[in-house]
Amino acid sequence: MRKWRGRLIALGVTLAVLVPLAYLWATSLVPSTYSASEMGYADYGGGAASGHQHHGGTSVADLTGPRTGAADVAVTLTARKSSFTLASGESVDGYTLNGSSPGPLIRAGVGELVEVTLVNESVPDGATLHWHGIDVPNAEDGVAGVTQDAVPVGGRHVYRFRASVAGTYWYHSHQVSSEQVRSGLFGTIVIGSPGRDVVAAIHTYDDRRTINGSTGSSRVEVPAGTTLRVRVVNTDNALIRTGLVGAPAKVVAVDGRELHGPTPTTDTFPLAAGARVDFEVVVPAGGVRLDAGGVSLRIGGDGPDGSLSSATIDLLTYGTPAPLGLDVAHPDRVFEYRIGRRPGFLDGVPGLWWTINGHKFPDVPMFMVASGDVVKMTISNTSGQSHPMHLHGHHAIVLSRNGVAASGTPWWVDTLEVDDGETYEIAFLADNPGVWMDHCHNLPHASQGLMTHLMYEGVSTPYKISSVNQPE
Repeated sequence: MRKWRGRLIALGVTLAVLVPLAYLWATSLVPSTYSASEMGYADYGGGAASGHQHHGGTSVADLTGPRTGAADVAVTLTARKSSFTLASGESVDGYTLNGSSPGPLIRAGVGELVEVTLVNESVPDGATLHWHGIDVPNAEDGVAGVTQDAVPVGGRHVYRFRASVAGTYWYHSHQVSSEQVRSGLFGTIVIGSPGRDVVAAIHTYDDRRTINGSTGSSRVEVPAGTTLRVRVVNTDNALIRTGLVGAPAKVVAVDGRELHGPTPTTDTFPLAAGARVDFEVVVPAGGVRLDAGGVSLRIGGDGPDGSLSSATIDLLTYGTPAPLGLDVAHPDRVFEYRIGRRPGFLDGVPGLWWTINGHKFPDVPMFMVASGDVVKMTISNTSGQSHPMHLHGHHAIVLSRNGVAASGTPWWVDTLEVDDGETYEIAFLADNPGVWMDHCHNLPHASQGLMTHLMYEGVSTPYKISSVNQPE
């Protein structure tokens, strides 16, 4: 009896451990096919509640750009899986658009109709194009399984949208994006071009950081005395400290939005993953040097020796205030977006996983809004790592950081670096109906569950997330 009693106790202890683990494992499983509009739970932010719109209402597929009319800018981009040579000569095995990476720079004037045809020649998992920072109609957003199906090998997809706001933007695949973007499926797009400019896309291929596909130091000739806009795009997964050495510069735009009252500075700019910054500089006789984490672009000359300043530009205080055009004191919806991390299972895999408001993907909040709502959101991070948070289809105004109110230029963003221990308060106008991703733009973090959606009431998507559509 003593032996059996011991065995029963051991069995009870084993079951007490295994049964909860089995429950946690089973409840972590992600369906093989599901709709983004059905995931998680609805958070109405204190506004009027209506049911999740799984079907019916307005379809994402109908929220398109102009379907008729001749395009002012028409581009065909052919995606391939292939080896290619960087501008500086090194070979990379990855993905190209029209035979190169970065893909072609697209330029459009404000108000022009842009038409881009994506042709998938040989990307085996399929591909899409997301117009990062351009607040396009939802059907043009390029997110596999949410706003379209991934374009299979041999297929094509046409994107059409108005180039409404001047600025520096970029485009990239939003299908298996943690792999495809890292391996080369991206390019830059500039809307409007007041005066002379230079575009500098920062990207790391196989642990080799580049500017415009060149490792080390590259060069562009610009006459001395030129007032130049240097458009810097961070296509990597981590923040990069960047700036100009050799002359003071103004920070004139961030994330495609002009700043108010910028002043010349030699301080360094902390550029979040996915974000963009525009510097304005008068090129001196000896030139200037753009530095970005071990690589440089020499403009108009070699530029002086030396490194970037240790001081950092803080957009919470940089520039001067101006009206926001948004009543942030009386929001219609108020949300919290608390980023954390805890051990457990995700789709049956044990690990240390990201959480949103204490929940692991896909049981995360779906932020529900209605057209015309003024939305206020508090984003806090206690996860142990920094996260560049990117909301599709909208720009948000930064109101405060760690309880300190913004006192400089209106700081509009589509990608906001939220460091560990930081809390930001932001606000935006819900003026672009659809189902929109809201995720970390450190793309491996998104693939590990740090993503959710902003969903407009009365809108549904006919597309499904599956092994074919993997938006990450």
